[in-house]
Amino acid sequence: MVAPLIEAAALSRVYETRRGVFGKVSSVRAVDDVSLKVSPGETLGVVGESGSGKSTLGRLLLGIDPAQHGRVTFEGKPMPTFGTAEWRASRAKMQFIYQDPLAALDRRLTIATQIREPMDIHELFEGSARTDRVAALMAAVGLRHDQANRYPHELSGGQRQRAVIARALATRPKLIVCDEPVSALDVSIQAQVVNMLRDLQDELGLAMVFISHDLKVVRNVANRVAVMYLGRIVEEAPSDMIFASPRHPYTRALVSSVPVPGQPLKGRMILQGEPPNPADRPSGCAFHPRCPFAIELCRASVPELRPVEDLRAAACHLVDSANAPIAA
Repeated sequence: MVAPLIEAAALSRVYETRRGVFGKVSSVRAVDDVSLKVSPGETLGVVGESGSGKSTLGRLLLGIDPAQHGRVTFEGKPMPTFGTAEWRASRAKMQFIYQDPLAALDRRLTIATQIREPMDIHELFEGSARTDRVAALMAAVGLRHDQANRYPHELSGGQRQRAVIARALATRPKLIVCDEPVSALDVSIQAQVVNMLRDLQDELGLAMVFISHDLKVVRNVANRVAVMYLGRIVEEAPSDMIFASPRHPYTRALVSSVPVPGQPLKGRMILQGEPPNPADRPSGCAFHPRCPFAIELCRASVPELRPVEDLRAAACHLVDSANAPIAA
């Protein structure tokens, strides 16, 4: 069995918020007791509604935000403390692709300069080899050589995202965390960027954590999928299993909302209301106020994420190894 490249155990992250200058301070548990593993060359898709903790989880995995509880190990070693020399050195092995490419790029620097910058910081390659690598990276992501001296505002959204991906690949990382990398792009450009990421992963053996609320994209790119709701993973399984036979009611609702070309949305499970306020979490299962199958146990007890069949885990009192998938 291949050892995981990165492993998270019982990660939790709590933020303090205040309403107004003199308002009451509330605690928001953005990530709550999350454990996961990603192997070399594997893509883990992380899906869920806005506010479910996906982006915070990605930052915790890279050590950008420190976890109050739990631990992250990378290549079998604990994640270095944020801001230390060891943590800065580890950046060469793991990179982050942000949702908004224009905000992630420096508008005062050319594209070539920004793609080269990680190599300058980590002192990778020598002299003209860095210039050659910039040209090779631009070609790999589909940028023309004449665009090297352009500034971010002179490129389209898809081209800027390609530049961000080229910069992330500059140090030959082993792990990339993609935070909604195609959500700001139109559909045709989304397909190009996703296909490019898959090709680069096959070529370079990258591991990826692909964060998105678009299940169609995740279905095409991920080997495994973790479904998050209000800071917790409620179901995790191989991508084919998640989309063919979701077990958790929340996963069923998400999957049933994915349109199939040429087919009407029959048997769709429509959720009522919005996710609860993270600062005022419901008792028991956080999903029970919106779940059509909730029973008294769901209101009183928090379900643990546990194996329910081979390769699948779910956090639901109504799903176990003896139960058939919950019917909508």
